[in-house]
Amino acid sequence: MRCIRVGAPAGLETLLPATAEDPGQPRPGQIRVKLAASSLNYHDFAVVTGMIPAAAGRIPMSDGAGTVEAVGPGVTQYKVGDLVVSTFFPEWIDGAPPATAFRGVPGDGIDGYAVEAVVASELSFTRVPSGYTAAEAATLTCAGLTAWRALFVDDAVQPGSTVLIQGSGGVSVFALQMAKAAGAHVIATSSSDEKLGKLKALGADQLINYKETPAWGAKVLELTGGAGVDCVVEIGGAGTLDQSMMATRVGGHIALIGVLAGFAGPVQTALLMAKNLRVQGLTVGSRAQQMAMIRGIEANGIKPIISDHFPLDNLADAFSHQAANKHFGKIVVDI
Repeated sequence: MRCIRVGAPAGLETLLPATAEDPGQPRPGQIRVKLAASSLNYHDFAVVTGMIPAAAGRIPMSDGAGTVEAVGPGVTQYKVGDLVVSTFFPEWIDGAPPATAFRGVPGDGIDGYAVEAVVASELSFTRVPSGYTAAEAATLTCAGLTAWRALFVDDAVQPGSTVLIQGSGGVSVFALQMAKAAGAHVIATSSSDEKLGKLKALGADQLINYKETPAWGAKVLELTGGAGVDCVVEIGGAGTLDQSMMATRVGGHIALIGVLAGFAGPVQTALLMAKNLRVQGLTVGSRAQQMAMIRGIEANGIKPIISDHFPLDNLADAFSHQAANKHFGKIVVDI
């Protein structure tokens, strides 16, 4: 079978087409899935470029969607022909995350979905939203579920809530769509007026160009009458956390998701305490949360925003496109 493997040393120049053995037929409790699509996340970029160490020859990509080709004995959730999408943590079914969860992340701790077919536990996948294509479903595993958990699991965004999103990547765009579906007021930041226009077209209520307004935390306070927002979907990390804390209301919630602006740095602990803020680190979510997200997507007719498609053999080009920040929403890999 065709696949892509992480090179040694890891890097986009060594991320090349390769082959993998056919996984064979499913054993009890397993399904065989013919994969049709994956999508790019920053986590995947970190793996293929060596920021996150992975075994040489690892098949990358944490997101995968495709059609069930065969079911093993005892499988009750799927039948041949069903469209399914992967889970980020195959071992995290519900409740609190198990300590071993990260060891089994596809494309990281184990081989992922940059391959033509896989055999895995039926619990490693869920159904997809009604009416979704494989390409659309492949955007949900990481970005969609991360946004869902930030808004509705770790926080309780509802009609009238105020939400701040940063940028126009997959998590941020999903968060905008989901927050608007819940009746929230959304403030969006970006360095690109063109992308801000696209965010407005998706429902963003107020816009901030953070290059023109570096102190955007104070601007958010101004836009909210001095109150601050209820929830920040924080994808920048240490480089933007202080501005996010400034932008958040007393007792508000910051969903700390990304590290795009830095892995480490000083934090204004006095501001954190004075505002009684809740800063919650999160990494995707459980299978049960993914199922809840799918029900929410179906109830509101949400469809992912996909800006680009690349064939599997051009996965390195897809990551170069991601690194250049040329995308809006999600980049999909067609397998």
